Amino acid sequence: MRVPVRVTVWNENVHEGKDESVQRVYPEGIHEVVADGIRTGQLLDVVVSTATLDQPGQGLPAGVVRQTDVLVWWSHIANDQVDDEVVDRVIARVEQGMGLVLLHSALYSKVSLKLLGTSCALDHWAPNNEQQVYTVKRGHPIAEGVPSPIVIPADELYAEPCDLPEPDELVFISSYSGGAVFRSGCCFRRGKGRIFYFSPGDQQYPVYRQSEVRKVIANAVAWVATED
Repeated sequence: MRVPVRVTVWNENVHEGKDESVQRVYPEGIHEVVADGIRTGQLLDVVVSTATLDQPGQGLPAGVVRQTDVLVWWSHIANDQVDDEVVDRVIARVEQGMGLVLLHSALYSKVSLKLLGTSCALDHWAPNNEQQVYTVKRGHPIAEGVPSPIVIPADELYAEPCDLPEPDELVFISSYSGGAVFRSGCCFRRGKGRIFYFSPGDQQYPVYRQSEVRKVIANAVAWVATED
């Protein structure tokens, strides 16, 4: 009998509680929208749970992390509020083989910065740009069934150069109506764990409701679920 992959979608869930514009886009929370996309992705037998910063143990107590095969992480304004104990717990599990999918500004989470080992500083960012996400590594499992380009009508612009370490595999790059480009889909390996960073998804825009973006995330969960 096939054992389901246990996925935890963690979101700081701060914008949703105080920003009316975000509440209109994600009234149920970013975590629930992302989780729904993974459940309906149909690549794996998955059991998907959600967790948020305001829960006991900041949503990631030892028992939850221990029983998670893939952690999907979205964070932004509360990156510094995550306890170091939680960060160390997550990093240890990644090195032991847990998969990690980092979304958008989770690039600046303590977990990401420690695992990647650089500042990840951008040249600049800007709101409300059309984004086109191009596949540059055809045949990679994360790109399977994904059109190139994915056209996202509005999202936050991230611009190179970025102090992001050289990825083990670069799957996607993005161009923006504002003229910038960005390495938007990057694979890394740390210890036995696989990591995928996917940059689209600012909280102000319904990016995680877009079918092509949901397909990428579902594919990424399947890819990082495999230990190296």
